[in-house]
Amino acid sequence: MPKRNSPCVAFQGERGAYSEIAACRFFGNSIELLPCESFDLVFKSVESQKADSGIVPIENSQAGCIHQNYDLLLKHRLRIVGELNLRVEHNLIGHPGVALNSIRMVFSHPQALMQCQGNTAKLKGVKIVAAYDTAGSVKKIKEERLLNAAAIASELAARTYGMKILKKGIQDNPENFTRFLVLRKTQTPPADANKTSLVFSLKNVPGALFRSLSAFALRDIDLYKIESRPLHGKPWEYFFYIDFAGNPKEPNCRSALAHLGEIATFLKVLGSYPRDARKL
Repeated sequence: MPKRNSPCVAFQGERGAYSEIAACRFFGNSIELLPCESFDLVFKSVESQKADSGIVPIENSQAGCIHQNYDLLLKHRLRIVGELNLRVEHNLIGHPGVALNSIRMVFSHPQALMQCQGNTAKLKGVKIVAAYDTAGSVKKIKEERLLNAAAIASELAARTYGMKILKKGIQDNPENFTRFLVLRKTQTPPADANKTSLVFSLKNVPGALFRSLSAFALRDIDLYKIESRPLHGKPWEYFFYIDFAGNPKEPNCRSALAHLGEIATFLKVLGSYPRDARKL
């Protein structure tokens, strides 16, 4: 691993992205930041040790799951070592001196656009344009001098690029949170791990999913979440992603995983980590 003065954290997007905010919230401000164009590059940067850690969004309280990152967790050999729930406040950002009623285009990431679609629908005569990143949209309208355009992004993005917030808090639901996962190459879970994520697949037979979930129910293990993703090459078969309370060092969790392993055709523990139990 390259020697660094401070930990390097990879994230998707440009400087000022919500993932940067999440990285600094989780690790503190004394970190090196590695912006990546795509989520896949975040995973690859950690896998190749170009970065010590990566941070990626996995679900939003309004828009739902980021399915691409579920697929990447399966594809890459990284471990989840932490999570962070971040309150997301979207802002409409434009050039200093530009009035809100002169805006004719709004750029942002599709997830941000989805979270603000009720409010952006009230902007008459405005074209909504999907872009690869929230902060990157602010950077774009600045560098291309798009005076009749605005971007939906964080307050940090507005400060980073010297732009102006035209309207603050434009998300449709003020209770807007994104859950982020922290990724590392290490195989050793944190000592205070109390939550585990895994993925498995099953034979497509009656009762298979019920029997797999009973491995946890019979041992009174709380399931926080279950998500399904298509099993490529096998139509109508799925991978199931589960988050549960506990870690495999605990006897009941170890027993549940052994039970599930007898039923599943594939099983992979994605990581054990401390649950983010801070008040939202």
